[in-house]
Amino acid sequence: MKAASKFLSAASAVALSAALVVPGALAVQFVATSAAQAAVVSRIEVSGNQRVDADTIRNYIQIKPGKAFSSSDIDDAVKALFGTGLFSDVQINQVGSSLVVKVSEYQVVNQVLFQGNKKLKDNALAVAVQLKPRGTFSQATLDSDVEAVKAAYRRIGRDDAAVTTQIMNLGDNRVNVVFNINEGGRTQIASINFVGNSAYSSRRLSDVIATKRSSWLSFVLRDDVYDEDKLRADQELLRRFYYNHGYADFQVVSAVGELDDTTNKYTVTITVQEGDRYTFGDVSVESTIPEVDSKSLESVVQTHKGDVYNAKDVEDTIIALTEKVAGSGYAFAQVTPRGDRNFENHTISVVYTIDQGTKAYIERIEIRGNDRTRDYVIRREFDVSEGDAFNQVLIQRAKKRLEALDYFEKVEISTVPGSQPDQVVLVVDVVEKSTGEFSVGAGYSTGGETSGPSVEGSITERNFLGRGQFIKLSAGGGKNSRDYSLSFTEPYFLGRRIAAGFDIYQQTRNYDNYDSDTTGATVRFGLPITDDISTQLAYNISREKYELDDGCDTNGDGVPDGTCTVSTAILDGIQESPWIKSSVSLGLVYNTIDDMKNPHEGIYVNGVTEVAGLGGDAKWVKVTGRASVYQTLSEQLDLVGLVSGGAGYIAGYGDNGLRIFDQFQSSDRMIRGFEYGGIGPADAATGDHLGGTTYFNASAEAQFPLPVIPESFGLRGAVFADAATLYGSKIDSVAQVSTEMQLRASVGIGLMWASPFGPIRIDYAMPVKKEASDDVQEFNFGIATRF
Repeated sequence: MKAASKFLSAASAVALSAALVVPGALAVQFVATSAAQAAVVSRIEVSGNQRVDADTIRNYIQIKPGKAFSSSDIDDAVKALFGTGLFSDVQINQVGSSLVVKVSEYQVVNQVLFQGNKKLKDNALAVAVQLKPRGTFSQATLDSDVEAVKAAYRRIGRDDAAVTTQIMNLGDNRVNVVFNINEGGRTQIASINFVGNSAYSSRRLSDVIATKRSSWLSFVLRDDVYDEDKLRADQELLRRFYYNHGYADFQVVSAVGELDDTTNKYTVTITVQEGDRYTFGDVSVESTIPEVDSKSLESVVQTHKGDVYNAKDVEDTIIALTEKVAGSGYAFAQVTPRGDRNFENHTISVVYTIDQGTKAYIERIEIRGNDRTRDYVIRREFDVSEGDAFNQVLIQRAKKRLEALDYFEKVEISTVPGSQPDQVVLVVDVVEKSTGEFSVGAGYSTGGETSGPSVEGSITERNFLGRGQFIKLSAGGGKNSRDYSLSFTEPYFLGRRIAAGFDIYQQTRNYDNYDSDTTGATVRFGLPITDDISTQLAYNISREKYELDDGCDTNGDGVPDGTCTVSTAILDGIQESPWIKSSVSLGLVYNTIDDMKNPHEGIYVNGVTEVAGLGGDAKWVKVTGRASVYQTLSEQLDLVGLVSGGAGYIAGYGDNGLRIFDQFQSSDRMIRGFEYGGIGPADAATGDHLGGTTYFNASAEAQFPLPVIPESFGLRGAVFADAATLYGSKIDSVAQVSTEMQLRASVGIGLMWASPFGPIRIDYAMPVKKEASDDVQEFNFGIATRF
């Protein structure tokens, strides 16, 4: 009992002790924890700062003397100070009743200097790097900038450029940053090889991509720079090319560039898998929206059974259907194409399904990267704005329009969630490119109004003051000509998609026995009707002055002195000048050409009606038209056929009638193998050609690449046959020949060069049908004008 009593007493003592000790221990722990989580200091001390004021640092940390703060408040204060980008290190500790904030400031960049750079100017490199004068310096940013400078040199074909840096301490925590650059040699592209292609030759595919093999013109064109981003873009160009020509299964298996260090040249190899060529099978439209009749939408479908499969036609149909349905009040409708391949007969049946899409609105459009181009220049390319229904088709159309402006190297459009579940934010990221050009060129032409050598200089800005306006100032001249002009175009007149502009010009021409001087101006308005059709309305006014040249009129009395022979009709026109021509013209253009620089397929039609007589001396109506059809005759041989034709008619009215200088003159665009103004009605006494009131012309041509010569040279050959007639005359003062409709014809060969200075063409044409009064010129050299 005693033992048990002692045990119970001991147990009771332990229990009592535990009852007293444990709560005390918990109380102590609670107090300690509370002290760690909430403290109060009487002052905040700042050290290590040199440029940043101590009070500014105290404001950033949000901890106040006399008020409780916790460890999370200290964490937030550290983050806030680091977030300013002003400090390389931050430490915050409590010492007694003080909170000690110790900072290490970043050094300030005084200057960013580039040494050893010749191929890239300082301003181009300054844009590439992140370090800026009066900005903060960090080693991480410097390392990133070194790579950015190397990348800039890679983009101009100098992959082995070496960059070292030097930091010059100026005191007062300021530094100069120096980039020492060894630009190295220029890398080239030795060859571009295609593997797996059979439908199209490697030469044809080389025309499609932007990367070109190095040639003697590469120092001007700069198109032989190996760039991985550019090569990825080339893959997309190849895909679109094949998809638009029926190869729906086409794939780029690989695209790689291998550098030979010994020659500093790349070998680019692009491996493709073409697949089979498809045509369209059945094409239909289905609608899940009860109020939308699918039958009524079939008229806007641009894909038809039996046609070669074309991805662009599918895209155009999606856009057309979307706009048609949206115009009926269904702004959220989505058009989804569903293709069904038939591998046996190589057809693709397409069903365009129209569904009521998810309701989403555009909260705002955010534009980034446009340091020069104004926001509104980018926004006006969108058919949607803030508050409108979100439509992916219209967004992609805007992207294409922005790319077509040629103001930007890259355009990316993405979406992020808005403030509400049914709202999105459009983010437009652009990378601007240079849009100004200064050019000086020289040329030589064997015919036309400006035959002989010539020079020209011009200043062009395609994005004037970042407003999207076009302006060009040019001056030029040659043996027989002088030209001065100023052109300006506002592409969005009064906020609408109407191009308005003006041209002011002065032209001087020296012909065999007389000279002309024309000063004029044009005010024009252009309006796109569809993607393929556009129209232009213009008002034209000019003052034309003609006079005999000094060698023909030595006395200065306006009468030939016997040293030259001039038609009486021309003399009458000279004596009647100067006169004012005031006219209005209306033009219509239909254009489906696939590539205006290197056409292979498509139609180009241009018709113009011009009426003179709104004041001035001239009173006539002139109608002209020209059409060209391109068609690839052989994909493998890259053989392209061209058939073109044109016509024109001019008729005077009123008392004045037609003047001699109003009539049409022949040129190499009408028929090759003859001199400028070398066919048509002529003075029976002097042989001078007087022009005609009516012309018709036609031409058939086959264009082909030249064997052996690399495609990067841009040379192509041609064989052609031309036919034309120029007849009719309203000049009654002299007896004339060849006034009736008489056919001329010629055949010949040509050489075309897509030179850095513009398209140049050399033709040798031999007339096979001509008249006795015609003037022949078999060889012709000059700037080529296709359209």
